[in-house]
This record gives sequence, C-alpha cells and structure tokens, in this order.
Amino acid sequence: MKTFQFKIALFTFLILQGCQAIKTAVYDQYSYQKTTELKVETLLAIENATTSFEEHQQMVEKVLLDMEKLKEYEKNKPNNEITFSMWSIMTDSEKNLVAGFFKRWKEKQTLSPAFVTEAKKQIEEAYDLLIEYEVKKDKTSKDNLLALISE
Repeated sequence: MKTFQFKIALFTFLILQGCQAIKTAVYDQYSYQKTTELKVETLLAIENATTSFEEHQQMVEKVLLDMEKLKEYEKNKPNNEITFSMWSIMTDSEKNLVAGFFKRWKEKQTLSPAFVTEAKKQIEEAYDLLIEYEVKKDKTSKDNLLALISE
C-alpha cells in the first residue's frame, strides 16, 4: 500500500514539475491594451519619418518612454520571459525594430519613403505577433514570436 501511495505521489510530483516548465503567463488586459496603444502611436510616429526628426522628437521620446514602462511591467510578471524578451528587442536601439528605427531617424534627420514603408511593415508585424501572443497564448503564436526573437 505504501509503495502504491509513494508511486502516486511521485507521479503527481513529476506531472506538476513538468507543467511548471511550460507555464506561460496568463492573458493580461493591461498588456493587451498598452501594446495596442503603443502600436498605433509607434506607427503614427514612423509615418512622419520622411520629415525632420526635430519636429517629432517629443512624440518619439514619449513612445520610447511608454515602451520602457511596459517592458518593466512585463519583466515582473511571472512566466513571461518570451514577452519580456520581445520588448527588450523592441526597445534596443542597436536592433532593427522600434528603438533602432528611431535612432536611425535621429541620426539621419529624415528617412526615405521606401525605407519608412519597409520598416513600418516589419515593426507592425512585430507588434501584431506580440498582440496575437497576448490574446491567444497558444503554441502557434508562441512559436511565431520565438522565431522573430531568435532572428
């Protein structure tokens, strides 16, 4: 009898440990809302990149600050490594997403329409993957986001 109880306890423990390894943060309305707001604000700022950076510097700084705030929020949620990693990439000025785009715009002062159009598509896709992952929390959306993170 004790052997059977031990086996059941061991089996239960191993199942719970296995589930622990694949946990994903639950849906968060705040994260969803802020990510969609930032997507709209970011894309609006990007559309202005064919004009002088100085004219839009305050808007850019606000977007970057709001992104940093959300990154900090995401960092402290349990089981949220994937979303936090994506926000870290989006806010890294050495990468080719939001902060990197704004850094290039600041350095060049204006960007070509062709560059802006292409960059906007890539950044919009990154936001869409983040939003999809936040809403669905399924394997497909997770894999899509991980593929972008690992590029």
